[in-house]
Amino acid sequence: MEGEEEKKLKEEAKYKIFQIYKDFLTGVAKLDELVPVGGRLLTGFQQGLEFLRRPPIKKTSKLIENILKANETKRLNSYLEAGCINSHDRVENTSKLHTCLHGLHDHLSKVKSILNELECLLGVATAALQMANEHLSPLMDMESVVGLDPQESSGEDEMTSSRLREPEVTDYAAVMGIIYSMVKQDYTMQNKIVTSLNLKSSSEELESYSLMWSLRPYVNDQTMKLAWKLVP
Repeated sequence: MEGEEEKKLKEEAKYKIFQIYKDFLTGVAKLDELVPVGGRLLTGFQQGLEFLRRPPIKKTSKLIENILKANETKRLNSYLEAGCINSHDRVENTSKLHTCLHGLHDHLSKVKSILNELECLLGVATAALQMANEHLSPLMDMESVVGLDPQESSGEDEMTSSRLREPEVTDYAAVMGIIYSMVKQDYTMQNKIVTSLNLKSSSEELESYSLMWSLRPYVNDQTMKLAWKLVP
């Protein structure tokens, strides 16, 4: 009788944690959708800043000098004196900088909100494990979680369900912990990028920021694929 009770408790815990796990991955998917949105805002900031500080026309070239003399007007002279940026473009790109920067801070707020939800779900899952007298080992990794070494896989078509063992309640909680750590580090990186943006940011810095933003070095794609495979 005691064995039946334990089995029932385990099944109930597994069902509860699996539902939490699905909600958790839904939140992670929302984070994934926000990444390109923030990337476009970062690119917009970069474009606006580069436009405002683009170098003026160099008059040292004989060809350029002849063209300027042949087309010399009061309007052209004013344009050259203004650094080859008319007032409309200056206002427009200055506004673009503020809009993109504001959008990036709003992006960080949305990401932080989702992270808080994920942390809460992770806490609920851990509590459910404790209620079921299960213990999560801190040494568990993705290979032990899904019973499959990602390096041994030769393609999606070959990763059949027969090669995966039945996931336990601890597996779902372990994967949630691994993913939460990754996306939290990704947020920390994004936050550092956004807070460092200013009018003195160099072109090289901005290029590096955009690259790191899109690469998401702290998020392991293979791990994410394996995590989704735990969902039937």
